[in-house]
Amino acid sequence: MFFMSAMKNLPPINKRRLLNTFIDLIKINSPSFDEKKIGNYLAQRLTKAGCSVRFHDYGRSFNLVAILKGNRKSPPLMLSAHMDTIEPTTGISFAVESDRVRSTGNTVLGADDKSALAQILEAVTLLHEHNVPRGDIEIVFSSAEEKGLLGARHLDFENIISKHALILDAGGSVGNIVVSAPTHLRYSMTVTGRSAHAGMEPEKGINSIKVAAAIISAVPDGRIDGETTANIGIIEGGTATNVVAKETFVQGEIRSHNRKTLAATKKAIFEKARKTVAKYNARLTITNDLEYTAFKIPKTQPFLKYMSGVFREFGIEPNLVKTGGGSDANVFHQKGIMAVNISNGMQKVHSPEEFILLDDLYNGCAITLMAASDFKLPAGTR
Repeated sequence: MFFMSAMKNLPPINKRRLLNTFIDLIKINSPSFDEKKIGNYLAQRLTKAGCSVRFHDYGRSFNLVAILKGNRKSPPLMLSAHMDTIEPTTGISFAVESDRVRSTGNTVLGADDKSALAQILEAVTLLHEHNVPRGDIEIVFSSAEEKGLLGARHLDFENIISKHALILDAGGSVGNIVVSAPTHLRYSMTVTGRSAHAGMEPEKGINSIKVAAAIISAVPDGRIDGETTANIGIIEGGTATNVVAKETFVQGEIRSHNRKTLAATKKAIFEKARKTVAKYNARLTITNDLEYTAFKIPKTQPFLKYMSGVFREFGIEPNLVKTGGGSDANVFHQKGIMAVNISNGMQKVHSPEEFILLDDLYNGCAITLMAASDFKLPAGTR
């Protein structure tokens, strides 16, 4: 349902243009680190909507940052989404039905996060076309979000003007607001054994695959507690069936809303791995990378209250949620930006069943337009 009453002082969403923009974006293949084509499309559209646009290259890819200048004194507001999609993406096929857009093939649809890109483009275009009252609107389209928030982690924050960010990158029907997200640690283990001919003298070898399997069986895994998960997602090793495998690589992750629990889980996994390797007289190298840290937004936080009010004015009761996944919001919080991540309608993301309801596509855009229009916080807050 589209709540027109809440939009009475704002221009209506151009539904046909919004849908066509989303379809244009779906058709552009943009896996992580290959965002050039979609970035050029977005830059052209933003320039046409009155924005100044710049690209910030960080080596493997780039981030797009744009500014739509304000027409009255209000604090700047960032609107943000990511340009890349999870793979597989090549050969996307989709259907536009009476109530939704859905994937029809063996790939993702790319609504994560192209529906958000389309919603932001339409909202910014309306702000410009109708000279809607607003402060400066800063648009940040990041790259390689699906690869550990890499684009956001390389964002040129020294030239970011906003202290508040609205991010459209949460799944589910419009109405969810993410108020808590975990810390994410990724680790790699290299198990080194000793190679030997598997048919002639296997007893002279130490099979690193077997040692790695013993580690995987021994370490904490899955749901650790209500705030913590651990998972081993990649194992690679060996060169041939007639060779006792010398090296095996294992990659895993730990997520937790509690720093102490994350540290304890990390210690348990690494100590168990070292003890297991010692039993087999093998060697072990461990590296780890803290990709992003947890955040929690209190209910009294002014920007959260502002966005909750926008949803209520629109006719949707906001649903404050705690998530097990990360987003660019994690990085923005680390950099001192109060970032609120909202659901924009994408469903069953990262799967061939991915879809978005048309009502959610339109409503997510309307929420974005309302939030950006004459953005203000209560006096004395920041």
